[in-house]
Amino acid sequence: MSAGGAFGGNRGLRPVPPEKGVFPLDHMHLCDLEKKEYLSCLKSLGHHSDKCRSFSKKYLECRMEKNLMAKQDMSELGFGKEGDTEGSKEKATERIDGES
Repeated sequence: MSAGGAFGGNRGLRPVPPEKGVFPLDHMHLCDLEKKEYLSCLKSLGHHSDKCRSFSKKYLECRMEKNLMAKQDMSELGFGKEGDTEGSKEKATERIDGES
């Protein structure tokens, strides 16, 4: 017999909040266009998120502008400066080649 609560939940442990805090849902559909563009890109490119980074960035920027998430520097979210993506790819390739 299981020691958990209803539906398998564990009654003895406190829930852990998300690492970055609570993100309000977009009930007013303020960033729907950006979300749909990103999801469409993912679907058309076989869910290769690296090829849809520009859409992901636009979606996150929209959420920050509309106060749906805390404002944060894009570099902290894994995005470099504008036009910096190619340079970072080259640096990563150099590190990989240099390790061999």
